[in-house]
Amino acid sequence: MDAGREPDGDSLATVHRLRELTVELHLLGAEFARVHGLHPTDVRALICLLDADRGGRPATPGWLARELHLNSASVTALVDRMEKAGHVRRARDPRDRRRVLLAVTPAAMELGWSFFGPVIANASAALDGYTEAERATVVKFLGDMRSAVEAARPVGGVDR
Repeated sequence: MDAGREPDGDSLATVHRLRELTVELHLLGAEFARVHGLHPTDVRALICLLDADRGGRPATPGWLARELHLNSASVTALVDRMEKAGHVRRARDPRDRRRVLLAVTPAAMELGWSFFGPVIANASAALDGYTEAERATVVKFLGDMRSAVEAARPVGGVDR
């Protein structure tokens, strides 16, 4: 779509529904952060680390810096803060002792499940009402929306 063109009514309504969902998820994450004394960036870091674990990807401080669009010093402070709180642990990579790997602690996983578990259960139950083809369309839609947002991000990113 041409970035200068106004989207049609149906497309615009869908984008607004997606924005509503994004705001609700952001508010939920902010409430989790507030209740547990975390910075919002800490919550984003936990999510990134959990996603890396689920995907079988190694998580290093450099990788986390790129994911969060933060500089090295900011990530060091973030990891120090999260490690002190017992949410993250650092470990030397057994294949390359020079490299540090990051992982979410079991206690942090339990904390996340206790708060976000009902949301995940509700979302999974809602998806159970869709056919396999409909779920495939949802997955494609969400991937396309992520790509659209990434394409609109300013060159050089934003330091969050």
